[in-house]
Formats: sequence, C-alpha cells, structure tokens
Amino acid sequence: MSLDHHMMNSSMLATSHPPEHHHSTAAPGHGHETGMMMMAMTFHFSYENVPLLFSGLTINTPGEMAGAFVAVFFLAMFYEGLKIARECLLRKSQVSIRYNSMPVPGPNGTILMETHKTVGQQMLSFPHLLQTVLHIIQVVVSYFLMLIFMTYNGYLCIAVAAGAGMGYFFFSWKKAVVVDITEHCH
Repeated sequence: MSLDHHMMNSSMLATSHPPEHHHSTAAPGHGHETGMMMMAMTFHFSYENVPLLFSGLTINTPGEMAGAFVAVFFLAMFYEGLKIARECLLRKSQVSIRYNSMPVPGPNGTILMETHKTVGQQMLSFPHLLQTVLHIIQVVVSYFLMLIFMTYNGYLCIAVAAGAGMGYFFFSWKKAVVVDITEHCH
C-alpha cells in the first residue's frame, strides 16, 4: 500500500472526526487495502460522513441529519408504543383464568386467604402467533436503535433517548400498574 493512499484515507476521515476518536473495524492482521473503516468511539456532533445502519445510508448534510433525527425519534417512539401494545394484546388474549387461594398468617395469629389469578393462552392460536410476530419486530427495532446509538453521534443519540421518552409518555399511561405486596426488592 502506498503512502499516498494511506494519507488520502486519513485525510478523508479527518474531515469528520479527529483521529483519536476512531477505532478500526478491520480484522486483525489485515492491512488498509481490505477497505478499512473507521468508527467514532467517543460522542461527537457531526453531520458529515455519518453511517446509519447500512453501508449505502450515510448522512452528509445538515438536512439529512435533521431527517435522520426525525426518523430515529419516531422509530424510538414506535418501539415504546409496540411494547405497550403487546402488553394490551396479551391481556385481551388471555383465555384461561384460574384462581388459587392459599392461607397466609395475618395479624394477631389470624389466618388470611390470599388469592392469585393465573392466566394463560393457547400456543397454537392467532393471538399467540400475532404476539410472536410483534416480538420479532420489537427485537429487530430494539437492535436498530442500539446500533444507531452506537454510532456515538450526539444528534442520533438524543433522537433515540427523546423518542423513547416521548413514546413512554404517550403510550405508558395505558399500562396497568400491578403492585405486588410480596415484592421486597424495592
């Protein structure tokens, strides 16, 4: 590999981030000729040469960064809404309900009966199939958000956090809060 080729690669990287902020993703033992790509390893606020999930999707202008910010924000909101929607669907699809009672010691030596509700659903049913498909979508979206955050681009990290917060705000109020009085970890 020529020195000119190496300096050209270094100068292209220097336009977006200082060299101390990069980490090589090339395999050990392979030289620069294998298409070495540098990745930021500290938070930065750049809008030039920012890869977003796929090799052909690179942000290079402030307008592209603004568009990516909005898209990532709504993706994070969608993720939070999907989590709550899955919980609501699960509650609606519960088909078998069983009540179990057990004695527990009460005050002054009395015995109280504590009742627990047990619910279930059938494995080969449309609600369970729908839950499975929604779970797959939720996992894929969560990994996309993680990879976006791992770009260490401050704008995109803020979009992930703000979108998740706004999604939680808009969707979580529907979530039923269950308080378990036997839980001692809080």
